[in-house]
Amino acid sequence: MNLFDITNLELKLKELEEQTTKPEFWGNNEETAKILSEIKRIKNKYIKYKEIEKEINNLLEMSELIKDEYDQELASEIIKNTKKEQKNLEKLQLETLLSGKYDSNNSIITIHPGAGGTESQDWAEMLYRMYTRWATKNEYEVKELDFLEGDEAGIKSVTFEIIGPNAYGYMKSEKGVHRLVRISPFDSGGRRHTSFASVEVLPEITEDIEININPDDLRIDTYRASGAGGQHINKTSSAVRITHIPTNIVVACQSERSQFQNKETAMKMLKSKLLNLKEQEHKEKIEDLKGEQREISWGSQIRSYVFCPYTLVKDHRTNYEVGNVQSVIDGDLDGFMESFLKNKLS
Repeated sequence: MNLFDITNLELKLKELEEQTTKPEFWGNNEETAKILSEIKRIKNKYIKYKEIEKEINNLLEMSELIKDEYDQELASEIIKNTKKEQKNLEKLQLETLLSGKYDSNNSIITIHPGAGGTESQDWAEMLYRMYTRWATKNEYEVKELDFLEGDEAGIKSVTFEIIGPNAYGYMKSEKGVHRLVRISPFDSGGRRHTSFASVEVLPEITEDIEININPDDLRIDTYRASGAGGQHINKTSSAVRITHIPTNIVVACQSERSQFQNKETAMKMLKSKLLNLKEQEHKEKIEDLKGEQREISWGSQIRSYVFCPYTLVKDHRTNYEVGNVQSVIDGDLDGFMESFLKNKLS
């Protein structure tokens, strides 16, 4: 498969732009938004490709110049910029694998520790740190939506949003159960422990996607934010918890300044969860959803992070593995994401 079929990309762009010139194009709001979004996505990819192509051609011309008259400073600049363009090309190649319905959307992530108290709560916080570091390295914005601190260490749960182009497309590879094996820092006997945490990943639902929710199906509670203080606490009862009664789906937001903003954000989260459930259950209407609670099977982990007796991070879906556990914990996830996306294509 040619991931850089620029000719077909140009033809597809031309075809979509021609549709926008037809009188009936603006009659269907949903279809209009869908096509305009696709035009934007293809244009973005096309522009990036052309920018890289232009820079590579410049580098080739510069390389020809130093054949006739060698210049150390120019040679160093060529090497430096070639490495830079190689990274840009690799990033673009990864982006070409993002073709899912919601891949271009922002991503809402919730992390829950498994059984095991402090051990798994600490592991949940390590995962939160890992994803925020990955996001920062890739110039995404991270917005914490809900945070519940652990009893002794770590977190009982956290919900946050990663904001930026293709955030969901990349982060969907992280959905599932993550397993940690290490010598516990909380065990005075220095014994090895296994901990689990589940990661839920959903696309943020944009305005062009309609989700009809009956207000009578909602229970809305307000409360003071929990936590030990600092950034995780509000002094007024501005935090909002919404329960969708038919499915028993619960969402909460405490990060915004006002109750109204928290409610608005919580409704976005609820819509994302309901849409995800609707698609899983193949239902036509939200009213038809059952939302049955399924017990998490900790044996079905998607990835293992082993610190002892050897060091290894292995994805059990793709068999992609890395020996440097610390680099992964520090946010080096691109290899896992790329192997997941390529595996989906094969």
